[in-house]
Amino acid sequence: FALHRRPPWLRAKSPEPAAFEETKNVVKKHRLTTVCEEARCPNTGECWSNHTATFMIMGDLCTRRCSFCSVKDGTLQTLAPLDPFEPLRVGQAVAQLGLRHAVVTCVDRDDIPDMGAEHFHRTAKAIAHAAPDCTIEFLVPDLRGKRSLLEIILQSGRINVLNHNIETVPALYKAVRPGASFE
Repeated sequence: FALHRRPPWLRAKSPEPAAFEETKNVVKKHRLTTVCEEARCPNTGECWSNHTATFMIMGDLCTRRCSFCSVKDGTLQTLAPLDPFEPLRVGQAVAQLGLRHAVVTCVDRDDIPDMGAEHFHRTAKAIAHAAPDCTIEFLVPDLRGKRSLLEIILQSGRINVLNHNIETVPALYKAVRPGASFE
């Protein structure tokens, strides 16, 4: 058994301290959650050193229990109501960081009738208002396949990229994403 060194492109880069702290302070000042922190992303140092972050709206507790994810599980007893000012704070943070492209994802909130669709819509409007030249990318939940909820998210007309992670192949889907449907 021989030990092999990891190739340079696979190693996480050390963060540039001043820029990393600036991004961290913006996130903290606006009381925002990032997938960078919650999902323990190995690239956080590099991204935050470049004044970028992937914002995670609707809290830090998820109603799904996907086996691959580090985000904390929530229950009806532990989930907080959506913060109506969060979209505004995301927009302010995007502007303060000077982002040209903002990426926003979320936890799953199956406890909310529209699963957060209106919250996404308000976030798009807030980013567009605070940083009019910034493009917007949303990584949305499956919305239980309800097209009407997707239409709410898209109604701002400001979303440039719409994504949804499927995570795995159909044969493994139930094991990897209990509570979700590949279809």
